[in-house]
Amino acid sequence: MDNRSYIMEGEEESIRLDLKTDPKIIGELAIWAGIRPGMRILDLACGSGKTTFYLNNLVQPGGSATGVDISKKRIDYARSHYLEGGVEFITGDIRKPLDKLGLFDFIWIRFVLEHYLSDSFDIVKNVSSVLKTGGIMCLVDLDYNCLSHYGLSPRLEKALYGIMSFLEKHENFDPYVGRKLYSFLYDLEYEQIDVRIDAHHCIFGELKETDAFNWMKKVEIAAKNSGYRFEEYEDKFEGFLAEFRESFFDPRRFTYTPVIVCRGRKS
Repeated sequence: MDNRSYIMEGEEESIRLDLKTDPKIIGELAIWAGIRPGMRILDLACGSGKTTFYLNNLVQPGGSATGVDISKKRIDYARSHYLEGGVEFITGDIRKPLDKLGLFDFIWIRFVLEHYLSDSFDIVKNVSSVLKTGGIMCLVDLDYNCLSHYGLSPRLEKALYGIMSFLEKHENFDPYVGRKLYSFLYDLEYEQIDVRIDAHHCIFGELKETDAFNWMKKVEIAAKNSGYRFEEYEDKFEGFLAEFRESFFDPRRFTYTPVIVCRGRKS
């Protein structure tokens, strides 16, 4: 994945990433993983920078946070919104050597590996090289991404599965990466590995504004750019989009997505 092929790229992507990040949840997961004051932490593929900012708050006093993202657009947004004491943002590619950044006590990789189906393990192995011995790696990602709905028509469900299949095949996207996180740390011989599973999305009843914005952007951008032909619909993508909107805004609909969090200590 690079700036040209990122499936969700658009004018409002930094805003979408910002709005869907909940500081309370970030704090809960990071504390569970073992973050504490004084640590030097690395937030990889930091997006809008919001997570880096709140992780930095958790390591004060005495700590610092570095956010790295491949997108200069995202880094510019992060610097303009979340650059405060102890925080720095750097444009960089997590698939390449990161040695120039120095060593860290805690590495956070959240909602990143889903974009690297063929090389997610290699990325974790690569970034592990800048984690101190005894340092903590925390991997956070979704499982069964965008595929768990009830109340949709058969053709709408068929289209959603078709879209995800095309993204896997053509865009290196992995909707099932969450279940792989434990094996990544196990194979790298991390110690004290622990796993937790929570509901990242649990959507029922009236649709919240942030969920509506997030999901409609996914459909309007990722689904449209997936390469799927939408042959179930006479109006192709426009027909799919109209039915998805109607179904997703129906308060009878139920949608959930599990998030898997895996942490381990480098031996």
